[in-house]
Amino acid sequence: MGVGTDELYPAERLAAAQRATAAAGLDALLLTPGSDLRYLTGYDAHEGERLTCLVLPAEGEPTLIVPVLERPGAEAAPGGGYRIVDHADGTDPWPLVRAALPGPVAAVGLADRMWAEQVLALRATLPDAAQRLASEVLRELRIRKSPAEIAALAEAGAAIDAVHRRMGEWLRPGRTEVEVAAAIRAAGHIRVDFVIVAAGPNGASPHHGTADRPIRPGEPVVVDIGGTMPSGYRSDCTRTYVAGGPAPAEFTDYYAVLHEAQRAAVAAVRPGVTAEALDAVARDIITAAGHGDAFLHRTGHGIGLDTHEEPYVVAGNPRPLEAGMAFSVEPGIYLAGRHGARIEDIVVCTTDGGQRLNTTPTELIAL
Repeated sequence: MGVGTDELYPAERLAAAQRATAAAGLDALLLTPGSDLRYLTGYDAHEGERLTCLVLPAEGEPTLIVPVLERPGAEAAPGGGYRIVDHADGTDPWPLVRAALPGPVAAVGLADRMWAEQVLALRATLPDAAQRLASEVLRELRIRKSPAEIAALAEAGAAIDAVHRRMGEWLRPGRTEVEVAAAIRAAGHIRVDFVIVAAGPNGASPHHGTADRPIRPGEPVVVDIGGTMPSGYRSDCTRTYVAGGPAPAEFTDYYAVLHEAQRAAVAAVRPGVTAEALDAVARDIITAAGHGDAFLHRTGHGIGLDTHEEPYVVAGNPRPLEAGMAFSVEPGIYLAGRHGARIEDIVVCTTDGGQRLNTTPTELIAL
């Protein structure tokens, strides 16, 4: 049974965001479709050329501006605590934004991924207002997940685990990466966000995708898959497989190192450990085994309504972990022209440690 939307998208989030907006010295947040808008309202808004914008003043009534043809969807969103104002095709929606802002406006926070044409239109609408990023305010609200959000991420983890458990049905020598990816999509979430099926030398490219190349017996295959659940929360999990024969000895040797590094990093999760220290746990083990240069990316990234969000588990990030933070732990080793491997779990920092949200085995999986 899914997590209730009233628990995931409580109306009091708007008031918390308004207080944080005032504390940041901003007069309002202006949020177009994306994860920030959904976080505050529950509305999974369509992204298009017609303006949808939540006007969230530091004080006063929030207003959700929507195209008239999308008003029913906005009204059906699980959040609340704002009024809805619509605009018809052929009318100028930007005066509605100004009208929703009480008093003078000196500075506004814009959705980080707002389209450039909207940023420029807002500059023309509010010529005297400084423009800053809304993430200055919302990052701190979103970075620690509520119990309902953790439950939603656990549902996403269970769903992606179920896909990995069926890999033996799909991953066979002679099938192409594209064919395997199509089977995964057919079994997936409400929306599949990405599918990486990288066999043999393609496994040495962390973001390979798929290719029309048959999988050969004994080749390592990196499978990294993720999608969006009806709740809006995301999954992301990587396992490495070998189909139809024994893997090369070189590969099994460094996979053992990778497995140790990933398990050690998961075990090191607890409040107070910094993101860069957690990255170092995995990286130091891989480096000591002589593969430091082959670990090409950060150890992890936060996850929630976005697949990649704060906190980032990477060298140079001194932020301490806190209870409620959810992130991937995904070290990898990649040998160009030969093969590669990655192991990825989503982990939640608890009050006294860490909890894996993915439960399938992390050992090398022979099919």
